[in-house]
Amino acid sequence: MIYPDLELTIPEALGKVHFVGIGGSGMSGIARMMHQAGVTVTGSDRSANYSTAALEEIGIPVAIGHDAENVGTADTLVVTGALWQDNPEYQRALATNMPVLHRSQALAWLARGKRVVSVAGAHGKTTSTGMIVTGLLGAGADPSFVNGGIIESLGVSSGPGTDDLFVIEADESDKSFLLYDTAIALITNVDPEHLDFYGSREAFMQAFVDFARGAREQIVISADDPGALEVLAALRADSSASHAPIRTFGEAADADVRIVSVDDSGPVRFTVAIDGTEHSAQLAVYGRHNAVNAVGALAVLTGLGFEPAAALAAISEFGGTKRRFEFHAEVAGVRVYDDYAHHPTEVAALLDSARAVVGEGRLVAIHQPHLFSRTSMFHREFAEVLEAGADHTVVLAVDGAREDPVEGVTGALVSNDFTDASKVSYIDDWARAADYLAQIAQPGDVMVTMSCGTVYQIIPQVVAALRGRFEVAE
Repeated sequence: MIYPDLELTIPEALGKVHFVGIGGSGMSGIARMMHQAGVTVTGSDRSANYSTAALEEIGIPVAIGHDAENVGTADTLVVTGALWQDNPEYQRALATNMPVLHRSQALAWLARGKRVVSVAGAHGKTTSTGMIVTGLLGAGADPSFVNGGIIESLGVSSGPGTDDLFVIEADESDKSFLLYDTAIALITNVDPEHLDFYGSREAFMQAFVDFARGAREQIVISADDPGALEVLAALRADSSASHAPIRTFGEAADADVRIVSVDDSGPVRFTVAIDGTEHSAQLAVYGRHNAVNAVGALAVLTGLGFEPAAALAAISEFGGTKRRFEFHAEVAGVRVYDDYAHHPTEVAALLDSARAVVGEGRLVAIHQPHLFSRTSMFHREFAEVLEAGADHTVVLAVDGAREDPVEGVTGALVSNDFTDASKVSYIDDWARAADYLAQIAQPGDVMVTMSCGTVYQIIPQVVAALRGRFEVAE
């Protein structure tokens, strides 16, 4: 893992820029923005995907596979935090004293001089960022933005705007959210994670306090989430430190932007009270948590001066982001979805949302544990929410991503923690997992892959196995 140097002075002129790991949703968005700003951009990634193809379509050369020669005549290297230290392109930059920017520093370079809306939180920030961008566009603004996921209605994760607003998804995992000159800070929730980086829960919480204090115009923060309430209490308790005005949102009775009622039996409907008036809306997405995300976005837009009814109507047009309960295929009445959920809280919210879609069928979870450290820390919690929320779960092998394997830490840690062994199967081979899923499938079932790792890549195998089982032609 490569962490940003928070003390690094980011050069004003970057010259030619090479992105290592350009295919990630955040990296590809930053690369696209730099290209649109007139910077000469190249990139590389370990494999081709939707994002690399889209970048090549707009004229950004992308090399598949990592090699020192890919750096070419670049003047600056931009790296994803998930990069291995021995990456040959990274090592080439170090050997030649080439400036190396973490992706968050490249994003800070893009946002310089703008009125930045930074969206942070353990869960919901990609969706909340997408809702804010959708709402601003629908309300007549033209913001720049970089999101961590592709906004379905726009088909991109980033875009340049003509006004002074710049909306970003701000990453807390490595303190990089402290890099931005934030005007409006939105904190969706504060669920301690990434303790391998922070070292303690206290340090993690303090980073969110520092992030909030860095906002120049307004702090928008959840009134429901326990961690967010700790941050709120710390802000209010320290009379020696100044901070921007605070606006809270959520279902709590004392929230400034308060959800009055919710119906999540289908695409979520809700009523919100704000500034003495009530407004109702129906979203195009599912789940009670998305009503909360929407009122957080509403708090931001109204804090920027937009009228509540118009802002809420614009936010309601949000159609989701890729890898957030994204529909992929239906075979003989079996529907297959994919989601980025990789933390127990996110998995619980996903399964709750999926229940509204399932109807009379069964909900089958396909869980790929992500990171050995996270699996070791949360395997009991994953088992608890999967057993409670899904009718059956298939647990796959751990996607270690940037981490080296840890002896004894496998997907079996999760499956072994189920109290009812009949509700789970641990299958570490994808071909066998796809065949098993096809054999247990029944018309009406909903299957959903979940992880921020590579699990979405199993979907073609699952779909093919379903077609073979039900003898359905492509």
